[in-house]
Amino acid sequence: MSVLIAVDKFKGSLTGVELSDAIATGMRRALGEGFTPRICPIADGGDGTVDAALASGFDEVQTQVTGPAGQPVTVRYAFDRAAATAVIEVAEACGIRLLGADLDVLGATTFGVGELILHAVERGVSTIVIGLGGSATTDAGAGMLSALGVRFEDAPNPAEVHGGGGLRGVTGVDLSSLDPRLAGVDFVMASDVTNPLTGENGAAAVYGPQKGATLEQVKELDALLGLAAGFIEQALDVVLGTYREAPGAGAAGGLGFACLSVLGARMRPGVDVAFELTGFNDALDGADFIITGEGKFDTQTLQGKGPAGVAQAGKRVGARVVAICGGSELEEDAWRAAGFDGVYSVLGTGVSLEESLANPRPHVEKIAEQMARDFLI
Repeated sequence: MSVLIAVDKFKGSLTGVELSDAIATGMRRALGEGFTPRICPIADGGDGTVDAALASGFDEVQTQVTGPAGQPVTVRYAFDRAAATAVIEVAEACGIRLLGADLDVLGATTFGVGELILHAVERGVSTIVIGLGGSATTDAGAGMLSALGVRFEDAPNPAEVHGGGGLRGVTGVDLSSLDPRLAGVDFVMASDVTNPLTGENGAAAVYGPQKGATLEQVKELDALLGLAAGFIEQALDVVLGTYREAPGAGAAGGLGFACLSVLGARMRPGVDVAFELTGFNDALDGADFIITGEGKFDTQTLQGKGPAGVAQAGKRVGARVVAICGGSELEEDAWRAAGFDGVYSVLGTGVSLEESLANPRPHVEKIAEQMARDFLI
């Protein structure tokens, strides 16, 4: 029987590589030391996509960019020289985790994302995959565009806009100084967010409160994003609303809008992009039994997350699919309907949440051993 381990991470405690190793170790206790599964860490296009690309053979590149509060931050991205491809995550440069409790939805900037893109461009890439998700920002990508050469006329700082609040007073947008090297780059936007930029389902209204926005700030940001979008669409000579109302424009506080409009990005489901980057589709070939999983199994897992994609792919090739997770909130009928043949939870063994977060590996090994006995012996 051909066994494939294709797991995401236990966020904050085990990377995909570490989780894979723990599962394989536990399974060997039941199946013998000669057990050799195929291992392919996966992601869903968001946080963890760079790690998954690195595990699949990409090289790690580090540089320093401007963080969401204007502070210098060291970021990583994945680079494949042969394929001239870079994989970046916006959360590295403007992630909400970089601010802690000091949220500033009006001032948080995406400027560092633009700097990160330029660093990859200088390495000669022809494709940049941008994983959207986990941002602290709501600025329609204005900070990123500033770093790439765009000027926002009559803004407090026309050449360096920081945050949605930095769009106050804008009277136009000049795209003529956009770095010309970007025209030769194929941008792929990995995202499952379908929200438009503005309105009741837009970036500010839906995601602003999660980033610390008050009701009044949500209203102001929605207006500012709409203002900036109008000027950008005008500069691009397209019908107003073409990009503002496009599915995904509201991703990452409106970074989706900037990517779709100015960078000409193609939007693809995060799981599809991540599976191609990590080689999962090739690893799937011939697999009879697949182990997947992530830290928390809940309704979001079934809405485009990596494990759900693994289950669907496994069923297409006739493989049995079992998940190992830190904790599960799903009822059995829900995970069976999603294509899973079993779900094993660390918390389901009586381990406390604190213990599972602090030292999950031995518990993962234990349930992996039990899973192997249940399904493979």
